[in-house]
Amino acid sequence: MKDIYQVIKNVRLSEKAAIMQETNNEYTLEVDRKANKLEIKQAVEQLLGKKVIAVRTANYDGKLRRQRRADAGRTNHWKKAIVRLKAGETLDLI
Repeated sequence: MKDIYQVIKNVRLSEKAAIMQETNNEYTLEVDRKANKLEIKQAVEQLLGKKVIAVRTANYDGKLRRQRRADAGRTNHWKKAIVRLKAGETLDLI
């Protein structure tokens, strides 16, 4: 990955992500599957202007979904990044 604008795709909001934001100052992002931890850290620091302490990543397989007929399809595979920010910094998600 060369372009930092293609690294961060979306913010994942859930109950668990909200608890992590309040307790650990961690934010959950959906990122490009080919991006590594260093690229994710650089993208957050440059695009959002926040200081990143740590990045954890997890790859998820797409789920099987039935589409109208008997044959099953699959949702896209995706990668999740949990980004811990420096104390005192926050992201405005909404």
